[in-house]
Amino acid sequence: MTMPGTSGTILWLTGWSMPNSVFDKLQALLPEFHHGFINYSEAGSMVEMLAITETTVREVRVSAGSDFMGLQRPLLIGGWSLGGLLALRLASKGFVDGLILLAATARFTSPKEQNDRGWPDVYVRQMIAALKKDRYAVENNFRQMLFTDAEWKSGLGEVLPPIGSWTTSSLIAGLQVLREEECLSYLPEIHCPVLLIHGAEDKICPYGAAEELLAQLPQGRLITIGECGHVPFLGREEGIAGEIRRWWYGYQD
Repeated sequence: MTMPGTSGTILWLTGWSMPNSVFDKLQALLPEFHHGFINYSEAGSMVEMLAITETTVREVRVSAGSDFMGLQRPLLIGGWSLGGLLALRLASKGFVDGLILLAATARFTSPKEQNDRGWPDVYVRQMIAALKKDRYAVENNFRQMLFTDAEWKSGLGEVLPPIGSWTTSSLIAGLQVLREEECLSYLPEIHCPVLLIHGAEDKICPYGAAEELLAQLPQGRLITIGECGHVPFLGREEGIAGEIRRWWYGYQD
């Protein structure tokens, strides 16, 4: 396994309602990469959220520059959940050299007969309506679904950052992205390496969503985390960092 002197940049896209700090420990365990964020926690609309992601990645692509041999430094995007859907959208436009998708999906909402791949749209619409009345209750209820019973008993839920880092407008915008964005149609045209990391017991983005991605991504690789819910990296950062390192450097040999 070759570890290049300049491994490139990982641009992280967090999940719905979550602050960027949720990735702090994982970043610290990958010091050979530069790290950055696409921050959409104050986006006022779906259109603004999509514009922020695209503008930021364009700017990072330019600023990443070249190494001492004149070769362009690679740009990877690490996306969790909502961030994974946005990452796929960016990859389809040719902005990135590799994707790390954590508990991601190509389409968050699915027909009732495909509930092994996503949520019914009505659930997301109900969340949007409820946010306008009691946003804390909506975020708290969402967090209850993030972990398995065993993960809750282990205290993993206590590791999450506090509720309240997003504006109400950005929470609604994120849910609108989850309702309306659909990346399935262009998965076969995403030819960069893609590492999929997914919990086998994910209640937010069901495991079938990961299988759907794997079946259609030309260079996809799936790592399944057993007895794991929707946050496959939390509390497992050391092992996940090792998997990311082996996957990416394996492509450089």
